[in-house]
Amino acid sequence: MPNVSDFRLGSDVVASDGKKAGTLISVIVDEKGFEPRALVVKEVESFGRRLRVAESLFITDEVVVPIAAVESATHDLVRLSMSGPDVRRQPLYLSYRPKPLTVEEAAVEDADVLTGNVGLPPEQEIANKPAGQIEIDRGENVMLGTTGHRLGRVQDVLFERGKLTGVVIRPDGFFTRDVVLPTEFIERADDMALFAHLDESDIENLKPFVDAE
Repeated sequence: MPNVSDFRLGSDVVASDGKKAGTLISVIVDEKGFEPRALVVKEVESFGRRLRVAESLFITDEVVVPIAAVESATHDLVRLSMSGPDVRRQPLYLSYRPKPLTVEEAAVEDADVLTGNVGLPPEQEIANKPAGQIEIDRGENVMLGTTGHRLGRVQDVLFERGKLTGVVIRPDGFFTRDVVLPTEFIERADDMALFAHLDESDIENLKPFVDAE
């Protein structure tokens, strides 16, 4: 496991040939235990804007890079052990495929064909990751248990010795500045939100995030 203590969302990602491959936009971790498994890298323009007909109907520029390909990470830079061409060959993170139609939707579509009112078929977004793994990205909601109240949004991720130890929360009414939410308080998680189990005293004791430059 590489040293990922300094992973930061938004960091530049550089291939082994020294060229910028893209930007780190999210981390894929186990839903339970939060073990890091992969990075989602938004490719630079020269790498991206590709259309893989076999996988997607639309242009996409986000690829999945396995955590084992990380050679080192500093505050602002992630270095990979793979070359630029290898980065470009990594699987796309998102694909958009025709959405299966219900009987009612199929009937409406047939009627549209007869009347000449034909538009683009509905599509579904498919994330390229195994079941049991989640994506954590900037802007993701952090909810207070099942109350329906939002603590804030994810601003960054914090790692120590290869383990996700916490997330930085951008406040949403509860705080006056960014705070650190340790993973021990994250009760469950999915791709839409993190759900924290805290009482009032826990919230008051969350530490402010100090960004060490």
